[in-house]
Amino acid sequence: MRNDIKILYQQVREGNFRAIARAITIVENELDGHEDLLLQLAENRHARIVGITGPPGAGKSTLVNALLTHWLKENKKIAVIAVDPSSPFNYGALLGDRIRMSEYYTHPNIFIRSLATRGALGGLNSRIIEITDVVKEAPFDIVLVETVGVGQSEVEIAGLADCTVVTLVPEAGDEVQTLKAGIMEIANIFVVNKADRDGAEGLYRNLRILAHERANGGAETPVVKTIATEQKGLQELAAEITAYLAAQNAVPEKRVHLLAEKCWQLVQAQRMKGISMADIREGIADAISRPDFNLYAFTRRYL
Repeated sequence: MRNDIKILYQQVREGNFRAIARAITIVENELDGHEDLLLQLAENRHARIVGITGPPGAGKSTLVNALLTHWLKENKKIAVIAVDPSSPFNYGALLGDRIRMSEYYTHPNIFIRSLATRGALGGLNSRIIEITDVVKEAPFDIVLVETVGVGQSEVEIAGLADCTVVTLVPEAGDEVQTLKAGIMEIANIFVVNKADRDGAEGLYRNLRILAHERANGGAETPVVKTIATEQKGLQELAAEITAYLAAQNAVPEKRVHLLAEKCWQLVQAQRMKGISMADIREGIADAISRPDFNLYAFTRRYL
């Protein structure tokens, strides 16, 4: 293992924010040394991942801000990974969270990192598993992952997070359609944010009914009303998150599925090293005019 990577890894373990940021950059962009760094990571069961998801306009960033305010009073050390839409010009994050969370950006107990989706489905970054593993190596109590808010395709967060909070607002649209949305199936906790607005009570009641139907005799999914801008309902929400995390005693099936998918991707990437689409295209362009061209025989040369 390279000495500079070994030093960087130790600094991450010590909670050096600059080192954590550097390690994320190396892993996200697959820079030289990223494999050595990932191979050093241990399973840190102290830091827990809390996912904040929901449709655009649900107030996810405001809710994250409010949770930070609450947890700082309890002297917790928190990392925030905010996945923003990609810039159409350079594929970098649009850095919306840095504006929304500006009051915490230099706080010694809070680390904030923007990530771009870079076209990845699921509302997350394609390297999110590796990035969260790096962040968990540092001495944080909680790692908050806020998704970009793309709707039903955000189910990937359910496999990544130890607790998934689905945030909705009365203005989210047709209530019936909202209750049928795919992201409703991944919630460990429902939040009705902006609960002082018209329609909030109706949405709250419908979510309670849905939670009761989903429970099928077991524990019901909690539904919490919040007004994040006023810190209302945050103590109850934080208590529900803590209770859910404390009750977990097994690895969720969704996590196993997500990690198996990631392993499959890593194996594919390793097997595909040295093979480029440009080379394949050029080879086919040369071979396709031959009378004996066969795509499947052509493919065998790469296997």
